Amino acid sequence: MIVADRVSKLYGARWALSDVSFEIGAGEVVGFLGLNGAGKTTVLKILCGVLWPSTGRVRVGGFDSIEQPREVRRRSGFLPDQPPLYAEMTVRAMLRYTGLLNGVSSTRIEARVNEVIATCQLREVASDLVGWLSHGYRKRVGIAQAIIHEPALVILDEPTAGLDPEQIVGMRGLIRGLAERHTVLISSHILSEIERTCDRLLVLHEGRIVAQGREDELLRGAAAAGRLDIALRGDAERARAVAVATPGVGSVAVEALDGGALNLMVQAPETAAQEALIKALVDAGLGVRRVTEARGAGLEAVFLQLTRGTAGKAA
Repeated sequence: MIVADRVSKLYGARWALSDVSFEIGAGEVVGFLGLNGAGKTTVLKILCGVLWPSTGRVRVGGFDSIEQPREVRRRSGFLPDQPPLYAEMTVRAMLRYTGLLNGVSSTRIEARVNEVIATCQLREVASDLVGWLSHGYRKRVGIAQAIIHEPALVILDEPTAGLDPEQIVGMRGLIRGLAERHTVLISSHILSEIERTCDRLLVLHEGRIVAQGREDELLRGAAAAGRLDIALRGDAERARAVAVATPGVGSVAVEALDGGALNLMVQAPETAAQEALIKALVDAGLGVRRVTEARGAGLEAVFLQLTRGTAGKAA
């Protein structure tokens, strides 16, 4: 459905994206995760033909976004983080207008408006002015206008931002329902919603993809990367200095526990580096009590690992 090949985007002197490549199949729900400024929105705008890449190519449904931009746009529906709605129009009029702009025929438009009103659960506000609507309903109208022309690809930028818990649950169900007829891409930094909604994840950091795969694959990858939790006693700064000075050790963090105990968390993929670190800690007079592999890290821990300085660059 989507093929992105070494896509980069330059804004002035700053590269917002650098050599981003991935493939997405038809019918997938894929989440783009990243901190603010990671490049998520730029990727989504390129995929739906709103922006052109500075280098690289994108194909959507077999059509090139540079050579055939109208075909790409015709097959895409886009909800930006702030839905582009006209406050003085009713919901029904807004959807009718958007549908006609996107090529829905005059003979089909009324039936299609009724369909998206039902799909997005907008019946009770269909005759209301958009300006009267709550933030949650505006998000729903934004999705309705994005799917009015029955695109193969639906792109949602931060669809749950600003919603209350009840609205988030409703939005989650709506998004999963869209997957029955569309390929859906979601941009978010809300990990809990990405976990519950998406089949696969792409993690962006500083304009690059640092990891991609199903949630369980990312969790296994974090464990395989060799994160150790070392329980010990001694001076925290000394423990940190020993770990940083050990060849083969990546990111280092120290957590102070009750009773003077410490938890030293390190990234050490190679067995030789792990053994050297334990020996160096003992030689430094630090009382090593327990060493465990951090296999139980959740998605939040993996995300922070991938987007935190050294760890993100190493990935």
